[in-house]
Amino acid sequence: MDFLLSEEQQLIRENIRDFTRQYLDPVAAEIDENSRYPEEVIAKLAEMDWMGMPYPQEYGGAGLDYLTYVMVIEEISRSCAATGFTVSCHTSLASGPIFYYGTEEQKQKYLVPLCKGQHIGAFAVTEPGAGTDVGAASSTAVLDGDEYVLNGTKTFTSNGPVADTFVALAYTDKAKGPKGMSTFIIPKGTPGLRVGEHFMKMGIRASQTSEIILKDCRIPRENLLGSEGQGLKIAMASFDNGRMGIAAQAVGIAQAALDESLSYSKQRIQFGKPISKNQAIQWMLADMATDIDAARFLTYRAAFMKDHGFPYGKEAAMAKVFAAEMANRHASKAVQIHGGYGYIKGQKVERLMRDAKITEIYEGTSEAQRMVIAGNLLR
Repeated sequence: MDFLLSEEQQLIRENIRDFTRQYLDPVAAEIDENSRYPEEVIAKLAEMDWMGMPYPQEYGGAGLDYLTYVMVIEEISRSCAATGFTVSCHTSLASGPIFYYGTEEQKQKYLVPLCKGQHIGAFAVTEPGAGTDVGAASSTAVLDGDEYVLNGTKTFTSNGPVADTFVALAYTDKAKGPKGMSTFIIPKGTPGLRVGEHFMKMGIRASQTSEIILKDCRIPRENLLGSEGQGLKIAMASFDNGRMGIAAQAVGIAQAALDESLSYSKQRIQFGKPISKNQAIQWMLADMATDIDAARFLTYRAAFMKDHGFPYGKEAAMAKVFAAEMANRHASKAVQIHGGYGYIKGQKVERLMRDAKITEIYEGTSEAQRMVIAGNLLR
């Protein structure tokens, strides 16, 4: 593996940094405070072809590799973790299943507008009684002539309130257990589809999250994604891809925590000198920088393996669990370095500490990642 980014990747990194400084940094605190979806920023990202980065240009994507994609998610999250997650969820969890498992007709109808950023995607899997245990879902899809009739309630659906296209999991044959689950594409506005109110969250507050209620929701038979019984396989493959996005988000959060801590420690004077002169602070900064590089390389390795056709599920899980726990440790350290100022609402490190927590929970908890890793080791 080449640890040096190509000239094109370095240029893209500089471009996304310039973008976040111009369009995202000025609004990040406000959209967090008001739990406001940054529609204007997402529209700008779409203009720059960053809403379908890892998919071919023939489907409206940018045709970039996955490594470049996770690097961009990291940079967006460095400015605003909520926006980084909105893009990651849209790209990995909603667009991905359609690209990898959809028919050509489904790709043209649904993937193209997603990749162009004309539509926003959501992945409706979690239910009130089915989180890590996806197979405990109770949603059903019954074939009635040329239509499937869906019933059930999804919760914690990221991008739910703003989505135009939903990829949802439901049982087509409960008797088969998890092997009886299937995946469906549900367009916004479908009769029987109701989107709940946005949940007010502790962190990533600008990312929109809600319940999705399906009550006698009828969709055409051709909206089945893949074949019946492939639902769990599609979901697990999507989570492998999504975990790299969350790992990148966590790296971005931690990098921002280090950025803020370096700047503050050089300016804050105590006992006649900057606190950066104190060994205790220096060791915190050194640990932050070391862990961030380790998490970044784990994330980039997983993306590299995907790009080169190697199995990457274990590596994606390793990247996510390490990066998520690292981000939580060092967001907390950043608040500690800032002292009382770090605990004040409106300080970026206070937002980073709130944002970091969710990376240990969604798209597979840290405990679930260890199950994935151990399962691969013990085969």
